[in-house]
Amino acid sequence: MTATTTSARSDLSELGRSETALRTFLHGLPGVDQVGAEQRAAQLGTRSIKTTAKAQAIDLAIRMVDLTTLEGADTPGKVRALAAKALRPDPADPSCPHVGAVCVYPAMVPYVAEVLRGSAVHLASVATAFPSGQAPLEIKLADTRAAVAAGADEIDMVINRGAFLAGRYSEVYDEIVATKEACGDAHLKVILETGELATYDNVRRASWLAMLAGGDFIKTSTGKVPVAATLPVTLVMLEAVRDFRAATGRQVGVKPAGGIKTTKDAIKYLVMVNETVGADWLDPDWFRFGASSLLNDLLMQRTKLTTGVYSGPDYFTLD
Repeated sequence: MTATTTSARSDLSELGRSETALRTFLHGLPGVDQVGAEQRAAQLGTRSIKTTAKAQAIDLAIRMVDLTTLEGADTPGKVRALAAKALRPDPADPSCPHVGAVCVYPAMVPYVAEVLRGSAVHLASVATAFPSGQAPLEIKLADTRAAVAAGADEIDMVINRGAFLAGRYSEVYDEIVATKEACGDAHLKVILETGELATYDNVRRASWLAMLAGGDFIKTSTGKVPVAATLPVTLVMLEAVRDFRAATGRQVGVKPAGGIKTTKDAIKYLVMVNETVGADWLDPDWFRFGASSLLNDLLMQRTKLTTGVYSGPDYFTLD
């Protein structure tokens, strides 16, 4: 790391001490060219890849899936079955890779932990009054600590969008810092809920705010609002993590979540990652898909490439 980068990191770490300094920095970020971002995302979405590369992309996408169930009707049996599927997505093909993580509510963490113990699959839990984030800070932190104590090694927190949109940036920053501390050794993914942020400029500001406060990942959405992950929003977030690493030397991951359902969708995102931030992010440690139905489509496409025959939609378990 250069002396310039070290100095930049030191300067940026001081921003959270002052609301004025934080506001000045965030509003001093370059504005996002909406037309340009949408055109660039659309252009990248037209790229095609050949059979061998497609097979590699499918296996990589499977390894990047955070296999998710976040329903009020979740049961211990359901999440145990989901965890078993995460370990062996295609029981008929032992060459099929495992997924990146299983993501559940805090109450379901102990049951997933029983199944995943000793494996390389991570256990993620939503926390901080997911999905609204509307709870007192002490409850959010207790939520986080309980999930980690039960076995979660990744926490997906939601920012207080009301505070962010009202311009109370220090409040959001302080909550992320406190949640990161409550995580202990667990990684922190910061959900921006981009569908509620209204503008790409806000997405860029929220991305930088989350990274400045110590987030290990920035994530698009909870999946609980009508507008979830989109290619242009993810492009803005990828540009933010690229620029953040250039400024500080610290790499931060990206997780689009919500509405990504097909292999075609996933490959579009992988192309965007490669073209925007490069191969360093083409790894489950730095890029994930928050999804439920995506995995089955990836498995169906993988079987087609392997056998030449499509499996029926009921060949793999429904999550």
